[in-house]
Amino acid sequence: MNQDVIILFCLFGFVFTFLLWGRWRYDLVAFVALILAVILGVVKTDAAFAGFGHPAVVVIALVLIVSRGLSNSGAIDMLTRLVLDSNRKLSLHIAMIGGVGAALSAVMNNVAALALLMPVDMEAAAKAKRSPATTLMPLSFATILGGLVTLIGTPPNIIIAAFREKSLGEAYSMFDFAPVGFACAIVGIAFIALGGWRLIPREARERNPGQDLFEFEGYIAEVEVPEKSSIIGQQVAELDKVAEDNDAAILGLVRRGKRLPGQARRTEILAGDILVIEASPDAIDKLVGALKLKYVGHDKHITAAGGGMSLIEVVVPRDARIAGRSAMSLRLLSRQGVTLLGVSREGRKFRDRVRKLDILPGDILLLLGPNERIAEVANWLGCLPLAERGLQVIQYDKATLAAGIFAGAIALASFGLLYLPIALACVVVLYVLLDIIPLRDIYEMIEWPVIILLGSLIPLGTALEASGGTGLIASAIVNWTAAYSPVIVLTTLMIVTMTLSDVLNNTATTVIAAPIAIDIAGQLGVNPDPFLMAVAVAASCAFLTPIGHKNNTLILGPGGYSFGDYWRMGLPLEILVVAVAVPTILYVWPL
Repeated sequence: MNQDVIILFCLFGFVFTFLLWGRWRYDLVAFVALILAVILGVVKTDAAFAGFGHPAVVVIALVLIVSRGLSNSGAIDMLTRLVLDSNRKLSLHIAMIGGVGAALSAVMNNVAALALLMPVDMEAAAKAKRSPATTLMPLSFATILGGLVTLIGTPPNIIIAAFREKSLGEAYSMFDFAPVGFACAIVGIAFIALGGWRLIPREARERNPGQDLFEFEGYIAEVEVPEKSSIIGQQVAELDKVAEDNDAAILGLVRRGKRLPGQARRTEILAGDILVIEASPDAIDKLVGALKLKYVGHDKHITAAGGGMSLIEVVVPRDARIAGRSAMSLRLLSRQGVTLLGVSREGRKFRDRVRKLDILPGDILLLLGPNERIAEVANWLGCLPLAERGLQVIQYDKATLAAGIFAGAIALASFGLLYLPIALACVVVLYVLLDIIPLRDIYEMIEWPVIILLGSLIPLGTALEASGGTGLIASAIVNWTAAYSPVIVLTTLMIVTMTLSDVLNNTATTVIAAPIAIDIAGQLGVNPDPFLMAVAVAASCAFLTPIGHKNNTLILGPGGYSFGDYWRMGLPLEILVVAVAVPTILYVWPL
């Protein structure tokens, strides 16, 4: 083992360790590893940033923009309203919304598909008076499965296609993934709808039945005691009856920026004090009215909005601008005129001030701000609304046009008449010219952390392959399974890749596993396509944890799930995917 291989193994060990730790954002971890690789000489200087021009990176960025265009045009909204009905039986509802989610994920980014359907599903749950935990996990898993069907459905497929082009001279086409992906999606969604959803822990499915299902354990929020308030001079404990009547609880008192200790409940309230309360948004508003309190930042909101303010609930994705940061560090109120009023995090109580609290992926935030600014600021934060978006931004008259342009570009790319990145770029240009996508919003639609992650890891993966590191890993896997057939080696690679994807980013897993798949096939003297397809399926199918796939993170807060809830339905689903994928791969792509 040469020195370069040792250094690269150490760097990838660094990447895996910090991705598992989760303290640093994954894009920062990957970029730091790339810079260290260049400094240590294992990645050449002229190749350091080659990954950012890689076709896979370009396609992923373009797919994200096109997905937003399809959403803005109303094409997706019309489809969902046409086929979804909250009055259906639960299994049929899961099958229908899961099928729609899978179909959307096949032609657009699967995270975008979930973001569009999650508010629809939560509204259906509220109307049916059931916990959204019953259906959000099935919906997340279905959108992940749907992404397996086409080249653009999920980043691992795009990466695998680009890697095949580099290694074998020809990329996979748009629908080369369809036979295997479609089989896995159909069987997986059938399992989920016919009984898999029952494996979600009963306590999650029955949590707070009959209550406002957008809230679970309530928000920890802060409200201010104004001058001349009637409660000035009273003790905090004296307000318990009023709080209880308004379905809220007063947890503590903040004075001069410091939260007072437990005995604060016997402290007399002064003007300017801040009460820390736990309640739903409606209950917060009722308590503010009952006690004549005011929201923190109220005066600034009035100045900015002339008195017109709105509350909005949003969920924090893994790569949101606010993830890992606090409202105070972003200067949310002073810069954007919006207050972080409350945070909901799996029912936990916070010792930190709300505005100083570091926000985590999966948190639900309650934002207060001017009517005309609140949605824009939520988007700036990188968060997704839990309620359906207002219809005034949907351009239904352009739905057919937007869908037609996209379908035409996919057809041209599928028949080899136009290179896929160019076809998608043409779609983006036409969407901008036709005002389906505002030009000013183009860069906001791209998930830059994913781009940085992929652009940083591609040179590292190339260096590992060139140095012989992937060959060593492939040799180890082949040696471990030497007494068995190539089918067992293929299954082993799939299981190892799927396990890695459950705890790491699926993009990172694919970049590492793809060259190993090629090397294994080379050492066995068989067709590499089955091994590449196995990696593509396995890297996408992360169902055991909320951190393996961004869709699973998105539903963590709104579904009120805990970390250990996912594997109960996810483990049998992963076993089923392997059982279906391996024979289908071998039939379509013989060894």
